[in-house]
This record gives sequence, C-alpha cells and structure tokens, in this order.
Amino acid sequence: MTAVRIFDPAMCCSTGVCGPTVDPQLARFSADLDWLKAQGASVERFNLAQQPAAFAEDQAVRTALETKGEASLPLVKVNGEVMSSGVYPSRSELAAWAGIGGPAAGEIPATRARASAPIMLDTTSGGCCAPAASQAAGEQATKSGKCC
Repeated sequence: MTAVRIFDPAMCCSTGVCGPTVDPQLARFSADLDWLKAQGASVERFNLAQQPAAFAEDQAVRTALETKGEASLPLVKVNGEVMSSGVYPSRSELAAWAGIGGPAAGEIPATRARASAPIMLDTTSGGCCAPAASQAAGEQATKSGKCC
C-alpha cells in the first residue's frame, strides 16, 4: 500500500476547508486526497498548528523547515520520499507518485464535483466555523475557538 503523508502549514482546522472564505485550492486538494484514499492509498495529513510533534519527528520535514521555513509547506512525502514542497500537487501528480491511474480524460470524479460546489456554513447555531451567539458582530470565528 502506498503511504502518503502531507505536512500542511498552520491552519485553523485539519484541512483548511473551513471559515467564511475557503481557499478553492485547499478544497480541491482535500477532494483529491479523498479520491486517493478511495483508490487504496494510506493518507495521513498533519497540521503544523495542531500536530507540531509530527513535524519535529520527521528529519526531512525538519530540514526543510530549517532551510526554507514555512515556505517549504505543504510538504508531501510518498513512501518516505519527499515528492513536493511549497505547493499542493495536482490529482494527476498524486496518482503518478502513488502508482495509481488517474481519472479518465474528461471525467470529473464525484468528489471533485462536490468540491466545486459552494460551501454553506452554519453561522446561526454556533457550530463549526460559526461565531458563538455571544460573540461581537464582525469578530472572526477563529477567535472564538469554534473553527472546526
């Protein structure tokens, strides 16, 4: 089984796909990782803000951070080898590195189609990424500690 490990920069949640403004690149990458898992790959994702020990324990990641700083993130390793640093790779790159055939030309996988749809956030109940009812208007949800 192919083992893919992603070391993300510091984000408010494990995927970065939360909050009022979602980066489309992060939504695409998250969908690509879901697709990769469905193809049988083992995928682990680490967030610098939430799992700093994983960064400290991995020699290649430590070296990248010491030489390039956070510009080296995201860092993607496949079967222990660094495959990319500083950018989120495409689905076709992930598939090639994992030895998995990518989607057929013109095919839009279901996970990709969902990722391009608008993401609706519950801003009334105080749920994930929603401000608490007692929060002052205009204050960021991340300051409440409720972001994912």
